[in-house]
Amino acid sequence: MSQASVRERLAPYFWVTKPRIVELLLATAVPTLFLASDGLPTLISTIAVVIGGSAAAASANTYNSIYDRDIDAIMHRTGTRPLASGVISVRAGLIQASILGIVSVVTLGLLTNWLAAFLGFLAIVLYAVGYTVLLKRSTPQNIVWGGAAGCMPVLIAWAAVTGTLSWTPAVLFLVVFLWTPAHYWPLAIKYRDDYASVGVPMLPVVAPPKVVTRNVVIYSIAMVLASLLLIPVAPMGWVYAIGAVVLGVWFVAIALSLVKLTHKNSVGYQELQKPAMKVFHGSITYLALLFLLVGITPFVP
Repeated sequence: MSQASVRERLAPYFWVTKPRIVELLLATAVPTLFLASDGLPTLISTIAVVIGGSAAAASANTYNSIYDRDIDAIMHRTGTRPLASGVISVRAGLIQASILGIVSVVTLGLLTNWLAAFLGFLAIVLYAVGYTVLLKRSTPQNIVWGGAAGCMPVLIAWAAVTGTLSWTPAVLFLVVFLWTPAHYWPLAIKYRDDYASVGVPMLPVVAPPKVVTRNVVIYSIAMVLASLLLIPVAPMGWVYAIGAVVLGVWFVAIALSLVKLTHKNSVGYQELQKPAMKVFHGSITYLALLFLLVGITPFVP
């Protein structure tokens, strides 16, 4: 069998884990390692969090793809996903998700501690069961409470280094928790028709544009305030303080641009798609840069 054919056979098993989401979660976990270590983390804890955290996220994402394969097959955005298109069988998906979950727990438990391992297991359960099964198809607040699973990497990383939890990782958790609706609702605006076609009650499906954009701004402001709360709690240095303020003002400004469109011009969802995606991509930049500041804080005098 040629290398090309091997790659083609393995590629669907890679993409079903949603690697872009895994990357984003690692972007919060790795800087937290530096903050928890007050400098360079040990090689063992870094390897454990990268492998264990990635495996946990990949496991949860695979379980999500298994359960959502029916609606994924209908929506334009997700119709080509491996489980939705039948490229990967449900049995193969379950085996992969389960193995990844075991790898996550065992890696974190043996290389760091069992608190980190438990948090990794909890992250899988929160996303695969809490969000995917219980919340996603039943409430417009699905992404709010279901988003808690995406906040777990900061707790896992902190526990992996310190063996405990404290107010600092709790604030980091809060930042990501408040960031999630401000990040995802703009994307849901873009794919509103997709969600409506399968009966998933994302907020843009069940609420008018004014309500959705107002909620994006409310969560954005709350997120920025939470990021500033980290300054006295951690405590953080002047580089983080200045950077968090600048990033916060910038992101709230682009979120407010959505509100202005819906309140002054009363535009519909079709006209909101392009500016909403600007907020969506801006939210990724915001989170990445904020956690970069978190990661470099221990090295700033």
